Amino acid sequence: MANPRSPRFQLLFAFQLLLLLQLQTKSFCHQYKVGDLDGWGIPTSANPLVYAKWSKYHTFAIGDSLLFLYPPSQDSVIQVTAQSYDSCNLKDPILYMNNGNSLFNITKEGNFYFTSGEPGHCQKKQKLHITVGNVSAESPAYGPSALPDFAPSYPTVFGSIPQPPSSSPSLSFSGIITAVIGSAACAIISGIM
Repeated sequence: MANPRSPRFQLLFAFQLLLLLQLQTKSFCHQYKVGDLDGWGIPTSANPLVYAKWSKYHTFAIGDSLLFLYPPSQDSVIQVTAQSYDSCNLKDPILYMNNGNSLFNITKEGNFYFTSGEPGHCQKKQKLHITVGNVSAESPAYGPSALPDFAPSYPTVFGSIPQPPSSSPSLSFSGIITAVIGSAACAIISGIM
């Protein structure tokens, strides 16, 4: 059995702890329910900027996902270009989702634009713009700069949010590479000392 007081054991233990901490920081991702309690629908007259406010109070990263909940017989979600977002053009969407439980996985940095696929809903401000990473955001006319600096935090009243499909692994490719390199380094260090 290895002596816990030996420098070799302590170095190996420290290296494994560092590796574990690095994997932990790379594997966290969040799933956001778009609109929180309001869900995905036409904003009410009491809260017409619900999606502009909602996106201002969230910081998105690669690996996160957006969950759009809505009645599938009454609505849908489309991802569109910035120009289509501004003009509420529903033709030629980038992505079309209509199952009522639509999950959008964020896989790269940039600006992402969504609107309802139902005619007239976009004009009633049922649209969402998010920015991922350090890219310049092209804010809409009613952009977040005009919004207050506080937002209520709501628990979900609809039960737990479904997990993304198993095709989206929790460890990133770089995390797996780090684990392999770390294990090899541990084997080499323990063999040398």
